[in-house]
Amino acid sequence: MDTRPKVSSLLNRMANYTNLTQGAKEHEEAENITEGKKKPTKTMLTAISMSAIATNGVVPAGGSYFMISRALGPEFGGAVGLCFYLGTTFAAAMYILGAIEIFLVYIVPRAAIFHSDDALKESAAMLNNMRVYGTAFLVLMVLVVFIGVRYVNKFASLFLACVIVSILAIYAGAIKSSFAPPHFPVCMLGNRTLSSRHIDVCSKTKEINNMTVPSKLWGFFCNSSQFFNATCDEYFVHNNVTSIQGIPGLASGIITENLWSNYLPKGEIIEKPSAKSSDVLGSLNHEYVLVDITTSFTLLVGIFFPSVTGIMAGSNRSGDLKDAQKSIPIGTILAILTTSFVYLSNVVLFGACIEGVVLRDKFGDAVKGNLVVGTLSWPSPWVIVIGSFFSTCGAGLQSLTGAPRLLQAIAKDNIIPFLRVFGHSKANGEPTWALLLTAAIAELGILIASLDLVAPILSMFFLMCYLFVNLACALQTLLRTPNWRPRFRYYHWALSFMGMSICLALMFISSWYYAIVAMVIAGMIYKYIEYQGAEKEWGDGIRGLSLSAARFALLRLEEGPPHTKNWRPQLLVLLKLDEDLHVKHPRLLTFASQLKAGKGLTIVGSVIVGNFLENYGEALAAEQTIKHLMEAEKVKGFCQLVVAAKLREGISHLIQSCGLGGMKHNTVVMGWPNGWRQSEDARAWKTFIGTVRVTTAAHLALLVAKNISFFPSNVEQFSEGNIDVWWIVHDGGMLMLLPFLLKQHKVWRKCSIRIFTVAQLEDNSIQMKKDLATFLYHLRIEAEVEVVEMHDSDISAYTYERTLMMEQRSQMLRHMRLSKTERDREAQLVKDRNSMLRLTSIGSDEDEETETYQEKVHMTWTKDKYMASRGQKAKSMEGFQDLLNMRPDQSNVRRMHTAVKLNEVIVNKSHEAKLVLLNMPGPPRNPEGDENYMEFLEVLTEGLERVLLVRGGGSEVITIYS
Repeated sequence: MDTRPKVSSLLNRMANYTNLTQGAKEHEEAENITEGKKKPTKTMLTAISMSAIATNGVVPAGGSYFMISRALGPEFGGAVGLCFYLGTTFAAAMYILGAIEIFLVYIVPRAAIFHSDDALKESAAMLNNMRVYGTAFLVLMVLVVFIGVRYVNKFASLFLACVIVSILAIYAGAIKSSFAPPHFPVCMLGNRTLSSRHIDVCSKTKEINNMTVPSKLWGFFCNSSQFFNATCDEYFVHNNVTSIQGIPGLASGIITENLWSNYLPKGEIIEKPSAKSSDVLGSLNHEYVLVDITTSFTLLVGIFFPSVTGIMAGSNRSGDLKDAQKSIPIGTILAILTTSFVYLSNVVLFGACIEGVVLRDKFGDAVKGNLVVGTLSWPSPWVIVIGSFFSTCGAGLQSLTGAPRLLQAIAKDNIIPFLRVFGHSKANGEPTWALLLTAAIAELGILIASLDLVAPILSMFFLMCYLFVNLACALQTLLRTPNWRPRFRYYHWALSFMGMSICLALMFISSWYYAIVAMVIAGMIYKYIEYQGAEKEWGDGIRGLSLSAARFALLRLEEGPPHTKNWRPQLLVLLKLDEDLHVKHPRLLTFASQLKAGKGLTIVGSVIVGNFLENYGEALAAEQTIKHLMEAEKVKGFCQLVVAAKLREGISHLIQSCGLGGMKHNTVVMGWPNGWRQSEDARAWKTFIGTVRVTTAAHLALLVAKNISFFPSNVEQFSEGNIDVWWIVHDGGMLMLLPFLLKQHKVWRKCSIRIFTVAQLEDNSIQMKKDLATFLYHLRIEAEVEVVEMHDSDISAYTYERTLMMEQRSQMLRHMRLSKTERDREAQLVKDRNSMLRLTSIGSDEDEETETYQEKVHMTWTKDKYMASRGQKAKSMEGFQDLLNMRPDQSNVRRMHTAVKLNEVIVNKSHEAKLVLLNMPGPPRNPEGDENYMEFLEVLTEGLERVLLVRGGGSEVITIYS
């Protein structure tokens, strides 16, 4: 029964799709927003990229993480998402610390718990106060977020109102300062700024009871409080003490002094360049206002940047938005336009209204600790104080709301297993466990208690997130995938690339060591996710990029065959499956993995005999079995399974069609058919020889592993031993290259290579050894060389006996197959005399592989034909009896003699070798000699534990040139 949904119901579900967490009853309905006209802009590069991604489909919870992970894959998404989560969480701590600093310094200074009369310990006491109050504020904010996002939104409206009033108060105060600047004196000694915290009057003297007496300032620069006999600082003597207006106002023209940058080193005295001063150095006095930290453009960027990170707050709560595709672009771009205008206008207004020495005075020492912006604002400084306090509280709440949702989205994707618990939520959808972890991490930031230490790492995490948002947009645009159809049209890959470049540059400009730390953290997370095997198919851009790169590389490979220097074994490993679809010889894969020090391609192929329509499920199951085995053996490659009516046809199809373009296999790896002598079924060894013939016809190299079950596993390591190469015929260098590649693996690394070659009677064995040693030297292969001399000798009785046994066995097998054929024909005649008869076995190639006696019968079986067949059978029996009394074929005797003699030499020299590599002779042209060919190979390799028969593909695979 077809259970697919109707088109009407499918469209209904898609139209009413919601990205809200199931059960989120407390989420508020978003208000209808009238869509205004949007103007294209070439600024706000990250916002443009994010808008393009956000409008390219539904954006559920996760915001920027969801965009990056679906565009660049789970590894990049998880790494950047976690870093962005940490950045958002530490930002919450930073905002809370800012609120506490405003609370303790400007609102209720008496609320401080820790005090110190020592100026050096005063900052430490302040940090302790911030830790205590910061923890209390964090607990309150977490409780608000825990109750529900509805209450956060209500608080957000209140906080926003306070911020707007504060901003308007600054503009009003700046305008008022143009005609009525506030009284805000700053005491100067020459052109140097003095601290007003410990002086009573801005003068060297003061009037008391009509008497002129030294002021406190005099005592700070002179060694006596008396005018006479006092030794004073030289700079103090030669310069006057004056009072200047700290906020001269908008019409003062002070902007000309503040227009250009003036970065100072730590400990430098803050000076007013336009003020008069004698050219006297004087001594450094603690009553001067000093620069507390070495300033630079990069430092100021690192401190200022977190103030603009709030633009991502909306995307972090994408799961709470009614229409994220609409809200994220409009809200983010409007937020950037608004904040950019406010920030830039305030910078201009401050530079046009306030003295430079006051702007550089970080702690307000020159103005008795008063808030400069508060003094500038109208009608009261308290507007700025209250507005700043609620602004930082609101930003902290937004961070504590967005960060847990970001972590919950990462946890629900299950790309990082140990975070899985943080994917759970309350009945109303609030991420409880994620909120608790966020609170714990934020508490760590509060315990650090120093904003200057927290701010740079926050900048790195946010910049990294923005970098990858731009990268995701640029990648999707360049790939032009069919699914890339964003509604937001004002984007371009060049803008995204520019934004990415600026983000990367800012990371290293602001703090190169923090940038490296952030990248290392992200890299570790990336490798962890990759190691855990996050198999997520999200149609990400990295997959698309891989496909494009693979296509480009394959097209380049099509231009011609690889050069000899670039040749490496591209393996097609042929595996045999048993009745339960398990691999019979898994060590063949182990050997392939050990050989892959040369990298390259590995394709693991197998054949299931049957009909594709009927055996499709079995094929999938077998493919999964092989893939699991490949993973266990650490074989990086592909699996190819073929369902064919006949085994030989399936193997032929694999050899012909595996690979793509220039990325095809050049070497076939298979196992030796063990027990072929004892088997009455000739299909196994005939399939083997057929595979050898197909491989030869395709000009592919062939590796046949004999006694594969004795080959070492990947956990076994030979501490000593030899890999013996018997170089009988030059095969393009395969025999030289293979042991070198094996030695790159830890199993064979400590083995030595020995190369044997055979000299005939007419050869100069001494010269052959020298030439071979020179050849290996040029090949940069370290190996011991030995030349074995084989002289002509009489053919032994043992050789005759082996040859005769081989021919008798061959004839006997023919007779057995003939007898079986006759019995089948007689049984079929009784069943149906008029039917068409075809002699074959289920799943067998016997109709093609056996001799001509098993021809298909296409006529009625008559008595004459039956008698003729009986006569043929009788003649065959007579021939078999004659064979027992006749001498064996002389060509077979010569071949057997060569095999026996060579085997004696090999066993004598290499019986203790860990692996023996031999040239594999080609099969005979006449198929009637196939059994003899198998026997020759069997005799050649008798008495050896591990043998690798090697047959070259007809091309050179190794060269002496660089």
